[in-house]
Amino acid sequence: MAKRKSLIKIKPKKYKVGDIVKVDFIVIHPMETGMRKDKKTGKYVTAHYINDVQFFYNDKLVTKMVVWETVSTNPYFSINMKITGPGKIKVVYKDNTGEVHEKTKKVKPKKA
Repeated sequence: MAKRKSLIKIKPKKYKVGDIVKVDFIVIHPMETGMRKDKKTGKYVTAHYINDVQFFYNDKLVTKMVVWETVSTNPYFSINMKITGPGKIKVVYKDNTGEVHEKTKKVKPKKA
């Protein structure tokens, strides 16, 4: 199983409890549909794509996304969520080959 690079960003950078923030998540992943032919061999490249993305806030599921093969390479996902206090955001993503990865980011709201 390959180690995948991924990134979670919270916008704006400064927020307080009660604010609605944008949570961006990007992952380096090939997102192969299984429909493309290798130019050298002429054989189809094996399908390899993310098919499930889950966002958690303090271990509580915020949203779940079902993803299809047609999403671009290195996909970008974004949600809006309300900050209810300090903790962590966790994104868990799975692909059709059985790979499961997760990324976390601490949530540190500023004092009002």
